[in-house]
Amino acid sequence: MTSSLNQEPKQQNIHRTILPNGIILLVVENQAANLVACRCFLSQAGLRVESRKQAGISNLVASVITKGTKNLSALEIAEQVESIGASLGADAGSDYFLMNLKTIAADFAEMLKLLSEIIRYPSFPVSEIDLEKKLAIQSIRSQQEQPFNVAFKQLREMIYPDHPYGVSVLGTEATVSELTQEDLLNYHQSYFRPDHLIISISGRITQETAISLVQEVFGDWHIPSNTLLEESPTVLNSTPTEKIIIQDTQQSIVMLGYLGAEVKHEDYPVLKLISTYLGNGLSSRLFVELREKRGLAYDVSAFYPTRLEAAPFITYMGTAPENTEIAIAGIREEVLRLTKEKLTDIELQGAKNKLLGQYALGKQTNSEIAQIFGWYETLGLGIKFDSLFQNAIAEVTSDRIMEVANRYLTNPYISIVKPPTKNLDKVKHI
Repeated sequence: MTSSLNQEPKQQNIHRTILPNGIILLVVENQAANLVACRCFLSQAGLRVESRKQAGISNLVASVITKGTKNLSALEIAEQVESIGASLGADAGSDYFLMNLKTIAADFAEMLKLLSEIIRYPSFPVSEIDLEKKLAIQSIRSQQEQPFNVAFKQLREMIYPDHPYGVSVLGTEATVSELTQEDLLNYHQSYFRPDHLIISISGRITQETAISLVQEVFGDWHIPSNTLLEESPTVLNSTPTEKIIIQDTQQSIVMLGYLGAEVKHEDYPVLKLISTYLGNGLSSRLFVELREKRGLAYDVSAFYPTRLEAAPFITYMGTAPENTEIAIAGIREEVLRLTKEKLTDIELQGAKNKLLGQYALGKQTNSEIAQIFGWYETLGLGIKFDSLFQNAIAEVTSDRIMEVANRYLTNPYISIVKPPTKNLDKVKHI
């Protein structure tokens, strides 16, 4: 059976196969536990393909897709999954749509058939859509009451004014309210197709068995005749500025954002390392300098998500309202130090050890392994990126960090959420 398939050489214990209908299958044989984890990625779906008028549709599809198919009701699906103690769900990311499954090895074949039924033939019942829309709107309203989320929402809109990344994956109350069953069915028809499907499996299963099962349940799924054209990326040309939201809160949230690099850019691993050094953990520069030494921060950190297009590099702090301006200056100063002062050998190696150690810890379970390799394939990086990324981190120098910091981290977008000035005295005494 495998002779007609386009196969690539093995890397470690990972097998990559392209099926005749375009499905990419990744298999990691792991006999340690009697479990199999499966991740099914749709590579052209998720937040990145949404129009502003339909913001939140990917998340709504993820919420409803397991609630019925042409042959099964929501209850029948739930009973099949729960009767054997398996788990099955869906999620929408910035650059993909994801279905996930975990079960014991003996039940995997049956669960894969169920997963195929859900992926290929969802019915999107109107009653379930209405319920999930209400829940999504509740979540959106809840986020509007959380200062961190309010500041992050404002920052996204500043950095990505005309790009899908500028909107929460939840969408907005206005857009979610208008979504219909027809919209979800059109989304499914447009983006769910075998030539955009990556199936990543890890666990007690052989490559031959996995190929046979996937061929059995997905092999008759034909590539649609229409070509799905990917829209040209939106040009990101917004100008860094500062915006303030006044909210009834006991602390100020100060968030500084920078437009970083996409995952395929050579600067991506350097920015990952900088993010780790600045804001990852109790030994990070921001934590030590701004919380431990100066006592400015309730919470302080940095993060740099992995994106198919240019990703935001974020630093943030929760601080007493009267320290808002000092906090802004403090974060800017610590970030700008990277553009002027080289890291010492000890600082550089410490950041590398922390990043690579956490990276290794994130690949222990079958679910984590299936997730990371499927994700890399979805982003167009391939399974070799696992070793390429680690090698790139090991090769980063202090000079390279200074170069990249000067390229990206000099002129921030600043988003602030703080209480009214008249409330400061009240806040000080709480």
